[in-house]
Amino acid sequence: MEQPPASLFHAPLADEHRGETPLTMLAAQEIFAYFKNSSLFRWSDANNDCEDRANAICILLEDWGIPNYKAWVFSGYFMNKGFGNLTNRWNYHVAAALAVQHENKIGYYVIDPATSKELADIETWALRVTASGNSFHFIKHGDYYIFPGRKIEKDNWHKRNKRNYNWTMQGLGGINGKSSKGKAQLAFHKKMVRRTEEKFKQLKNQKPSF
Repeated sequence: MEQPPASLFHAPLADEHRGETPLTMLAAQEIFAYFKNSSLFRWSDANNDCEDRANAICILLEDWGIPNYKAWVFSGYFMNKGFGNLTNRWNYHVAAALAVQHENKIGYYVIDPATSKELADIETWALRVTASGNSFHFIKHGDYYIFPGRKIEKDNWHKRNKRNYNWTMQGLGGINGKSSKGKAQLAFHKKMVRRTEEKFKQLKNQKPSF
């Protein structure tokens, strides 16, 4: 009998809580609703640019003084050639996350309206995108953009910089600037990317009252 999908915590790649005061559940739910309803984020396009949506949210949260993290989930096959696939044949998925004080402990809750209609803890979120076998989930600090292409270790991930900031603005506009197709699209959509960045900067300067 085939076992139901499972998502396992992967400690070797996980970062620890930095010691900031965690949010209340109410504040975290308000933050989720804010981003869910923001026209800047293309939540219906779940198959593309997850790292850019996550990065944009973490940049905004950091600018607003709100501690932030990123939740990652890898398929079992992608992680170690084992048995396990994510939905839509994704190798990985990432979303912004918040440290929340709930029931006398700190847990991580994920902002990902692309896959969930409500705020979800990282275990529930990871399981929802696990199609079969095992997946592996963990938390990284919000200023990591993405893992290296080959050997993945705890501390060799790419940090946020000007180059991947540009990719993030392009991704918010629906263009994968890292791909050959995306690079070709940029030649015809530079104004759209500039408008996306202008809207992003407006959000940075208008901190909501969570």
